[in-house]
Amino acid sequence: MKFEVSVDRESSESLSIHVKGDINFHTSPALRKVMSGCFADRLVRSVRIVLNDVARMDSSGIATLVEGLQWSRSPDKQFVISGLTGAVRDLVVLSNLEHEFEIAEAGE
Repeated sequence: MKFEVSVDRESSESLSIHVKGDINFHTSPALRKVMSGCFADRLVRSVRIVLNDVARMDSSGIATLVEGLQWSRSPDKQFVISGLTGAVRDLVVLSNLEHEFEIAEAGE
């Protein structure tokens, strides 16, 4: 599967980043770049990363999500990850981060 990242603006303050393909050492910089731009937008208060179409993720993917979490902690921004597949959820749990992230089920 080819790696793709797209952004859907749901309102002036809320957007979703949809990821398709594996998040790894080679693809995580592209996700980081998109996330960085979203958090730099001063109007945006809520960023959701939609991972329904991500079958696998490595430690660089986790590091990228942690960066998003860190960016969301400055001026009142919300960061949600949603649609975790089995392997991705297992990695989040194995990394002991399931209580750090706000995790929503697909469609929430």
